[in-house]
Amino acid sequence: MVGAPPAADKVTHYADMFSAMATEARLRIMQLLLKAHPDGLVVNEIQAELGIPGSTLSHHLDKLKNEDLVKVARESTFLRYTANTRSIAACDKNLSSFARLGGPEGRPYTRWAIL
Repeated sequence: MVGAPPAADKVTHYADMFSAMATEARLRIMQLLLKAHPDGLVVNEIQAELGIPGSTLSHHLDKLKNEDLVKVARESTFLRYTANTRSIAACDKNLSSFARLGGPEGRPYTRWAIL
């Protein structure tokens, strides 16, 4: 049985979250933070790993933070970023629910059909 479609406001919320991750740099940031979970990384560690200029990295981190994909905590003079695994899990769950809604023929999408 196919579940009910998500509410419009939730769809907009998840669309914004996916949009925030829709650049190579942000996906690489998320990958790093997930690998470093639960400790996270300070900004200069992210910058050293990815080679992104500070102002550009700041812009990317702000976008991810605004969509609740990362959390930030001040440690003395450093900012430590961690992946918000609850939000990421909710994205995954909702993407899966969209796939179960089915395609034009009314059949659920399979994992391979989406990829």
